[in-house]
Amino acid sequence: MAPAICTITSRMTTDAAAARMVEALTAVGIPNMLVGSYSRNYYAIPRSTKDVDIVIELPSQVLLAELASRIAPEFVMDAQITYETITGNVRHIIRCPGSAIVVELFILGNDEFQRHRFARRREVRIPALNATINLPTAEDVVIQKLRWGRPKDLDDVLDVLAVQAGKIDHAYIEDWCRRLNILDRYLAVRATVPEI
Repeated sequence: MAPAICTITSRMTTDAAAARMVEALTAVGIPNMLVGSYSRNYYAIPRSTKDVDIVIELPSQVLLAELASRIAPEFVMDAQITYETITGNVRHIIRCPGSAIVVELFILGNDEFQRHRFARRREVRIPALNATINLPTAEDVVIQKLRWGRPKDLDDVLDVLAVQAGKIDHAYIEDWCRRLNILDRYLAVRATVPEI
């Protein structure tokens, strides 16, 4: 028998899914930070997305079971876990039946930069979500995108640097890029930022 699908599910937007997941995570006591397209969009010119990426700190697996119960039947958590490529962090995929929306929960691991980025997260109000959520800083968005290093990520770095011109702590970014062995990548992208 197919799982029951809540009537809201087929009409749910990505923004509604993001807000619902952040609310549920907070309600069960799981510290979280919205990353991916949402953090990029906050600091650059927004573009549409069907994905919701959230980093979580998980002190107990029991909380994950509580989360799955709280978000059902609107969302269904895949039984199979996967791993994030660069850091090896555990990733849980959550689907919204009847839509293309996918939520990815990345469990914070021991990667030094990831832990530092999470500790520096900041509360911001996102009108599209009608919610106050935690985001990484603009600098940490840039560094993470540089770590991925895919063409679209480097385009995102360029966009964030251009939109946030005059507000970015370049010394902080350079320090982490040296530690992560990606300084050349950063300097190459920074050299292409248009003059405002």
